[in-house]
Amino acid sequence: MNITKSFKLPIVIFSAFLANSVIAAVIYPIQDASILLGSKFDIKLELNHVISQEDAIIELNGLPISKVISTKPEFISNEVGKGSTFIYRDVELSKAGKYQISARTPQEKVEVTWDVYASGPRRVKNVILFIGDGMTIANRTSARVLSKGISEGKYQGRLAFDDMPSTAMIGTSGSDSLITDSANSMSAYTTGHKTAVNAMGVYVSRASDNLSHPKVETIAELIKRKTKMSVGIVADSELQDATPGAVVAHTRRRADKQYIADQLFASGAEVILGGGSAYFYPQSSKGSKRKDEKNLVDAFKSNGYQVVLTKQELLAESANKNTKKLFGVFHPDNMDGSLDRFFLKKNTVSQYPNQPDLTEMTSSAIEVLSRNPNGFFLMVEAALIDKFNHPLDWERAAFDTIMLSNAVQIAKEFAKTHPDTLIIVTPDHTHSGSISGVVNDEKPGALREKVGTYADAGYPNYPKADVKGYPNQIDVSKRLAFFYGNYPDHYETMHPKLDGTFVPAIKNESGKYIANPKYIQLHEDAIHVGGNLPTNQETGVHTADDAVLNAMGPGSEKFKGFMDNTEVFKVMVDTLGLGRK
Repeated sequence: MNITKSFKLPIVIFSAFLANSVIAAVIYPIQDASILLGSKFDIKLELNHVISQEDAIIELNGLPISKVISTKPEFISNEVGKGSTFIYRDVELSKAGKYQISARTPQEKVEVTWDVYASGPRRVKNVILFIGDGMTIANRTSARVLSKGISEGKYQGRLAFDDMPSTAMIGTSGSDSLITDSANSMSAYTTGHKTAVNAMGVYVSRASDNLSHPKVETIAELIKRKTKMSVGIVADSELQDATPGAVVAHTRRRADKQYIADQLFASGAEVILGGGSAYFYPQSSKGSKRKDEKNLVDAFKSNGYQVVLTKQELLAESANKNTKKLFGVFHPDNMDGSLDRFFLKKNTVSQYPNQPDLTEMTSSAIEVLSRNPNGFFLMVEAALIDKFNHPLDWERAAFDTIMLSNAVQIAKEFAKTHPDTLIIVTPDHTHSGSISGVVNDEKPGALREKVGTYADAGYPNYPKADVKGYPNQIDVSKRLAFFYGNYPDHYETMHPKLDGTFVPAIKNESGKYIANPKYIQLHEDAIHVGGNLPTNQETGVHTADDAVLNAMGPGSEKFKGFMDNTEVFKVMVDTLGLGRK
């Protein structure tokens, strides 16, 4: 056999592959992007060669781009040493349809196609978008067990979003990874565009400055530019965190929290409530995390906002019928979860005893926003579901899922008298939790032998919940066996963490995360679980599992089957008529 002859064709193919393995030129928005008619966005063309501006032929639908858009390009001769760049800022297309943009130079050619879509007429007055951050199906199930109870296989009640008429499965992956984070998944909801992990409101390009990447307009910006509606942002995380930040901000790095705080002020949103006060006070203030002397709290006051710092102030100001703009921060960091606030009094509850509940912030926001006769858009995030899923603290996540249900119920009550309201409840992404049975302390043997499965599981014995849906005891003798599918090294205690949020792993001398020995000291029968994540991970991580969305109100019928997360934006802007021809 002639080996050289036999392998000639593969070698030729391999050589051709090497010749073409240089990174191709790139256009943003990317291939198959869907763009709302009349929305603003940046076009960026990145070439792999240094050229003169005249060497590039850039066309939109076969015409010179200058004939289609009036924006003059910014030309960067050699961006970050990788080639020439053209940027067209704040482009706005006036006709729906397919668009093909192409660029040719003596060295290379690139083209992409976009779908520019229009909306129908406005069908709703108000949109309320609830985000159960990181909420997976098991969070919902555990919350239902704890808050409603179950007997002979039947739940004794439902969560507020369980009976909404429309349901869809949402794909959450980003442009760069199967697994998303809250920045790019929320950005898909607020812009209708895919982006990369840690990014919001931008396509991730080769720009070295976080704030210079090509931008896409958010729903809050569209509403402010095109309508007289009000906008509200509520979260029990830092207000600069990824989910509330993605309603208004444009950055490659979600960690740009000072910038996001500035953008929250610049947004003009009428209601802004949550944590993260450390980024609103000047650097000289105690506990501030700013790097300048800007005082955003004073700026909000000067701009006509009523500023509230406690639950009592919030309730009083929202009840004042003259209040049209409301800004409230109640914690320097993320707020405390409901299990700690209402029962355990752990974490930072003693330091900040006057934090409002998510339900109180939701009710206050709706009360103030509904004073605008032109309607409103409100985003409410139950952020702590995710904050507790990460460290494998399912009980705390369950209590905050109950709190989300209570907040949704307030919106449903509002919709009874305001039926022109679309309510959407969805995670931005999921976690890996699952319920496998019931842990029964009365069973003999080692801890793992106390897990009952199938017929041996029976039911847990949590006490009946109070009127808000919370049982007053969680360390009962028969508990849900709730386990996560991804995790660092840790000790599984199968008991709720009554002394504060679970800290599953800590760093050792070599910088790797190992099981936190605290829990073997607290529970001598705790099981050492070898992690299935890399040793640089201290907590559990997000999953690619579909997110379950529920909705009610005009337009909600469009949520069905499997949908991409960018389609949530499409439904919202369509029902609000934000992309009319």
